[in-house]
Amino acid sequence: MKVSVSPHVKTPRTTRHIMLDVLIALLPATVAGIVYFGWEAAVICILGVASAVLTEFIWFILAKKIWKNGKEVLRDFAAQFDFTSCITGLLLALTLPSSVSGWYMPVLGSVFAVGVVKMLFGGTGKNIVNPAIAGRVFLFISFSAMTLYPAAHFGPIASDLSPVTGPTQLGQLMQGAETLSPVDLFLGTGVAGCIGETCKLALLVGYLYLVFRGVIKWYLPLLYIATEGLFAVALEGFDFAVFLPSILSGGLILGAVFMATDYVTTPKSRLGNIIYFIALGLLTAGLRKALSFEIVSFVILLMNFTVFLLDMLIKVRPFGYRRKKKEATK
Repeated sequence: MKVSVSPHVKTPRTTRHIMLDVLIALLPATVAGIVYFGWEAAVICILGVASAVLTEFIWFILAKKIWKNGKEVLRDFAAQFDFTSCITGLLLALTLPSSVSGWYMPVLGSVFAVGVVKMLFGGTGKNIVNPAIAGRVFLFISFSAMTLYPAAHFGPIASDLSPVTGPTQLGQLMQGAETLSPVDLFLGTGVAGCIGETCKLALLVGYLYLVFRGVIKWYLPLLYIATEGLFAVALEGFDFAVFLPSILSGGLILGAVFMATDYVTTPKSRLGNIIYFIALGLLTAGLRKALSFEIVSFVILLMNFTVFLLDMLIKVRPFGYRRKKKEATK
């Protein structure tokens, strides 16, 4: 048994419990993606999760030298398995286009995310950046297929746009082209995009579950989303018609709820988190305007590297700390 230095906080919740909550919260978006995009989306999700878990397993048994004591190593793997690789693989799959012609992308992305970004740095809790984000950026700069997205198998409710393979709705918005209505963007009907980013209603259900379970702070994702929307409005000459299309297009909500809130890659202090999420919103809106394509993954990855600076500048009070009372002047 390993015991860390005091003080100790006793709680029945473990990393495994928290990760299971995150998996449950991802189920609505996963199911919606499969319903909207068909069996191809299911294949991409299965490949992503399986590749991530297999990568962690192979790394673990090689590091522990399974050929010396196979049964003990397998028991150790089962004991330490905390579902973080499942979340990495599923999140990565949900940020990909639902085309089985690119079946190799979730496999390569998961191997890179778990093997290089997570395990190479020591495993759970020691990674510098979010593995799923790093995996997606790796795929984005490696394959042109990451720039074309099939639309959902449902026709748009209030638009003449036909669901075809092409840029995402955010890309059309940034290029000044016609976009779907806010209702379509919220429900994901006719939206061309990644598997998990289309149905915002499903992402909202996952967000509420995480808040109810106390896994994330309710205000942090909202701070990111609201900052991005308001800054996008300001960049368009305070045209508030841009607000809803801006926050409902692209991977903003998926990134804000499930990726930006990663415990390991966010600041430790409350003030640090507030600064962090406001900066995410400002950078996302500004770079979307400047570059005219989806930038959420790159922004979160970039801000991950600033976390240690925020932690250095904003110190967290030690557990049990009490400010000394000033003695009354005589």
